[in-house]
Amino acid sequence: MKKLVKILLLVCVMCAAIPATYAQVTAEVGISANIAPPEMPVYTQPACPVDGYLWQPGYWAYSPDGGYYWVPGVWVAPPTPGYLWTPPYWGFAGGAYGFHGGYWGLHVGFYGGINYGFGYGGEGFFGGRWDRGRFRYNTAVFNVDRRFVRNTYIDRTVIRNVTVNRYSFNGPGGANRRPNAGEEAAMRERHINATSRQMAHQRDAMHNKAQFANVNHGHPAAAAMNKVNGRAFNERGAAAARQAQRNQQQQRQNNQAQHNQAQRAQQQQRQNNQAQHNQAQRAQQQQRQNNQAQHNQAQRAQQQQRQNNQAQRAQQQRRPAQQQRQPAQQHQPAKPHGGNR
Repeated sequence: MKKLVKILLLVCVMCAAIPATYAQVTAEVGISANIAPPEMPVYTQPACPVDGYLWQPGYWAYSPDGGYYWVPGVWVAPPTPGYLWTPPYWGFAGGAYGFHGGYWGLHVGFYGGINYGFGYGGEGFFGGRWDRGRFRYNTAVFNVDRRFVRNTYIDRTVIRNVTVNRYSFNGPGGANRRPNAGEEAAMRERHINATSRQMAHQRDAMHNKAQFANVNHGHPAAAAMNKVNGRAFNERGAAAARQAQRNQQQQRQNNQAQHNQAQRAQQQQRQNNQAQHNQAQRAQQQQRQNNQAQHNQAQRAQQQQRQNNQAQRAQQQRRPAQQQRQPAQQHQPAKPHGGNR
C-alpha cells in the first residue's frame, strides 16, 4: 500500500512539472524548425463557391530547402458529411517548433490557441454547423456566394471583443493556451487526415516561390483562394497579381514537363533494356550457331580422319599380297628362244 502511494505521489509531481503551454500534449508532430514561423497575415476571406464546402484557414508550412511558406486559406470539400476541420498549428517544445497537422473529426479539437479568424478564434469553431446532412453557414463570420449557398443563418453572439493578436505558434512568445475538456475529448475521437486535394493545395504553395516568407516578407501574394486550383486573392481580397497566377501555372507546366520527361526517361530506359535484351539474345543465338558450326566442323574432321584411317588400313592390307606375287614372278624359268629341236 505504501509503495502504491509513493507511485501516485511521483505521478503527481511529474504532472505538475509539465509546462503551461501545450506544445507537447497533442497529436503526432510531423516536422520541426529551429525558428518561429512568421506572424499570421491578416487577409479577407473569399466567398464560398460551392454549397457544402468548409473553410480551411491559411497557415505557415515549412520546407527544409526554403523555410516557411504560406498555404493560402481555401474552401475545401470535407471527406464526409458531419465532419469539421481542426486546423494545424506550430508548438514550441524542447527548443524547437513542431508542426501538428490538422484533421477532420466530428468536433473541432485543439489548434494551439491560434486565432485563424473566420470562426476559428483560438478556441472552438463558430463558422456554422451541420444540420441533417447539410452544412449551415454562419454569415456573421463566413463569406458565402449567395448565388450558390443559401443554407445560412446569422449568429453575432459568437463575435467577441478580444485583443487581436497575430500569434502563429503555441508556446513562450506565442499563444499561451492549453486544451479544455471538450478539446481533449475531440482529440480522442476518430479522425480523418487531410484529403488528397488539401495535400495537393499545400504542395502547390510549396512550389510557388512567391509564397515563401523569405520572398514575401510575411505578406504572401496569394493569401487565400476560393477553391483548390481556383482563383487566388491577396490580403485585401483583390484578385492576386497575374504574375503570381502565371507563376503557379508555369510551375504546374514545369511539374507536368518534369513528369513527362521522367516518363520519357523511363520509356527510353525500357527501350534500352529491351535492346540490350535483344542484343544479348542475338549474341546467344550467334554463339549457339558458332558452337554448332564448330561441332559440325569437328564432326567432319573426325569423319575425314576415319576415312583416312580406313584408306590407310586398306592400303596396308593390299601390300602383303603384292609382295607375295612379286617373288613368284622372279623365280619363273624363262622360255627358250627359237623352235624345237
